[in-house]
Amino acid sequence: MIAMKKIIFLFAPALAAAILANGCSQKKSGTPPGAPVLVAKSFATNVPVQIDPPPLGHVTPVSTVTIHSQIGGFISAVHFKEGSEVKSNALLFTIDPRTTQAVLARDQAQLTNAEIQFVREQKLFDQKLVSQDEFDTSKSARDTLAATVRSDELNLSFTQIRAPFDGITGSLQKHEGDVVKAPDDTLLTINQIHPIYVEFAVPEQYLPEIQKQMRERTLKVSVTFQNMTVPPPQGDLTFVDNSVDETTGTILLKATFQNEDDALWPGQFVNVTLTLSELTNAVVVPSQAVQVGQNGQFIYVVKADETNSTSQIVEDRPVQTGITFNNETVVTKGLQAGETVVTDGQLRLAPKMKVTVKSSDSATNSPAN
Repeated sequence: MIAMKKIIFLFAPALAAAILANGCSQKKSGTPPGAPVLVAKSFATNVPVQIDPPPLGHVTPVSTVTIHSQIGGFISAVHFKEGSEVKSNALLFTIDPRTTQAVLARDQAQLTNAEIQFVREQKLFDQKLVSQDEFDTSKSARDTLAATVRSDELNLSFTQIRAPFDGITGSLQKHEGDVVKAPDDTLLTINQIHPIYVEFAVPEQYLPEIQKQMRERTLKVSVTFQNMTVPPPQGDLTFVDNSVDETTGTILLKATFQNEDDALWPGQFVNVTLTLSELTNAVVVPSQAVQVGQNGQFIYVVKADETNSTSQIVEDRPVQTGITFNNETVVTKGLQAGETVVTDGQLRLAPKMKVTVKSSDSATNSPAN
């Protein structure tokens, strides 16, 4: 029993010394650290006003033509490779011209004879040796054969089928040696893709703003799609449909792209970005800085602690926000450019709480940092 009391007695001074040492340590180290947070600086920049969410678009050729033959016969030659690009007036097919050439030669000979006969009849008519009816019959025969020859020449030109515009050829429907029935048989389809259209629909609520902006300038459109290997193609809004679709409440728009690098292809689906206007010198913050409380939106702003120049505290600042672009939100009221805002760690915070900044410049890619 005596030994036990002695142990307790010896332990008490050690405990007191530990408590005293801990108190001295806290006194030397100062106030405890605040809640750790990530921060960024608000900054002013120009922000495009765009339709959100981006509508889905469909790429369509400016022109599509289905090639048919205007005369019957068999295809004696194909002058292109399917899927290749062809220029306007390029020779595509040759329909065997021999029958048409023979008909033309026959009718030209008959026309020559008719012209000789007409010259004779005209001399006799001038001498009043033939009647008016005989003269008119000779003239009519000549004129009829002349028209027949012109028709034969036109038919001969039809034996060469040419491209109506620059475009991309599709798959061949008839090949060399096939017999073509005019005008029923389809030979080929050509799509014009320089330039090319992107069709998309937007809710009718955007129509007034689109019409207003189009009166002042050309609206810019860009598109993105899966597995892109080029910068987003840029185009101009060139068409607004003349009515709203009553079923969907949307209106059809078309944008024209020069498509010089063939990035867009007919039938392709793309995400469309239509820029309506631009906000100048708007104050923006990373979107994750904006919080929602019982009284609306607010942002924790980091400020110096007036009671201790070496520490920082947070203020819950009520704000009003506008559009969001590239994960950055426009603050229309309640914040100025250059203020430090909390972007992570808000759940630990309360007004006037001390904080420790874990990272600042790395938290944002803003030009102000």
